[in-house]
Amino acid sequence: MPYMKKLYEKSEIRFAVICILLYVAGSSIADRLSEGLGCPKLITLAFDLCLCLYLIRFLRSNQLSGYYGLCKPQYPPERFLFYLPLILLASVNLWFGVQRNMPVFDTVCYVGSMLLVGFLEELIFRGLLFQAMRKSNERSAMVLSSLLFGVGHIVNLFNGSGAELAANLCQVVYACAVGFLFVTIFRKGGSLWPCVITHGVLNALSAFVREEAAARYRVIVSAAMCVIAVVYTWYLWRKLPDPGEAASDS
Repeated sequence: MPYMKKLYEKSEIRFAVICILLYVAGSSIADRLSEGLGCPKLITLAFDLCLCLYLIRFLRSNQLSGYYGLCKPQYPPERFLFYLPLILLASVNLWFGVQRNMPVFDTVCYVGSMLLVGFLEELIFRGLLFQAMRKSNERSAMVLSSLLFGVGHIVNLFNGSGAELAANLCQVVYACAVGFLFVTIFRKGGSLWPCVITHGVLNALSAFVREEAAARYRVIVSAAMCVIAVVYTWYLWRKLPDPGEAASDS
């Protein structure tokens, strides 16, 4: 903890990059170990939980939780259309029906790991990385953090997850669009929790997706997710003032 605090105080960007590398490398190794044990996500769940607890403890001990969005949104839900577009995005894996694709214990491990992934990726990419980069140029930070988040999903081709090239490329495209939406929500509302919940639920419900139906309409679904993300982002930029204007707006 003292070493990481010194690293953070010296360079927030370097701290964020190290967290990203630790998360990506650690998750990939944990996935392979889990597969070796015959229980996908078992080791990954433990790794993700440890990393979550460490980062939460780090932020709390240094009074940084609110700065990185682990707080209530600045605006009431109705200003965000009650987050209905996020609910639509989170439910995408249920659009073509529901089925259980793994044994019960494997499903529990998978769902738990995916919920934690939602927290980790939002905190690292929308929290740590964006907040570090925005000090130089906020708009560039929004674009770059979203692109890095989206392109980062290309790792699924090499981490043993079994992702196909076409499916992975679709994931990269909509992840960039959704990533920009999430950073907009954080930028406008000051809270990561709507993004964390949406991201975690979206990932977790992939345990119940009907693969054949989803594969058949993958491009259409990816396009729909991009449209939802773009339209909702546009709405938030048009309707919500910047955080500094919140007091006068209310």
